[in-house]
Amino acid sequence: MEKNKVGEFHFVTESYLMDFRGRITIPMIGTYLLHAASCHAADRGFGYNDMTERHTAWVLSRLAIEMTSYPAMSESVTLYTWVDEVGKLFTSRCFELVNGEGKTFGFARSIWAAIDMETRRPTLLDVEGLSAYVTDRPCPIEKPGKIAPVENNVSGEPYRVKYSDLDVNGHLNSIKYMEHLLDLFDISLFREKEISRFEIAYQSEGKYGMELTLHNQEVSPGKYNMSICHEGKAISRAAVTWT
Repeated sequence: MEKNKVGEFHFVTESYLMDFRGRITIPMIGTYLLHAASCHAADRGFGYNDMTERHTAWVLSRLAIEMTSYPAMSESVTLYTWVDEVGKLFTSRCFELVNGEGKTFGFARSIWAAIDMETRRPTLLDVEGLSAYVTDRPCPIEKPGKIAPVENNVSGEPYRVKYSDLDVNGHLNSIKYMEHLLDLFDISLFREKEISRFEIAYQSEGKYGMELTLHNQEVSPGKYNMSICHEGKAISRAAVTWT
């Protein structure tokens, strides 16, 4: 039963997934995490189709990724995922990323909620059912926390939500938030440093045609707080640490 609680998924990095340095990106890692979370939940009766039958849907609330290195092309990646906490409104899921030599190169923590598909309001989770899969497997990184606002401190770069930004629910895709925020950094930073921690909080859903502003401020050496706003109100905030 304990083994059944932890999902194991395998990937091979492809050339079309690499950035200009020949390494996978934070958004691509995010895609791996979401794929593993979706499959792990589905195999245990809490996947997309199961939630749809209950007229509910999973939404990602917070995500924190910490990396010590980044795989290059044609490298194998094994991703482990498990549930470590379940509450009435939120559940916490962890991840561990391991390379082909068996060495861990990253961890991630995520917080999820379920919403009613019609009202888009939070709904109660099946605490008893989900708790059957909780495990105390360690995830030695800091949990996602509160990110200080910066939108009132720095001007924003405009962006309009387009077709390619939308997910299956017709809203701004979780990974697109990450891509648009990282595009605010100059390419020289990617040449000289690595992102050691990326954290994002999703506060409301972006929609097609929505006019957004993207804000970025260095709050201490190597650490940046960011936000995506609509009509002056944040729909997402993020924090990025470079080393």
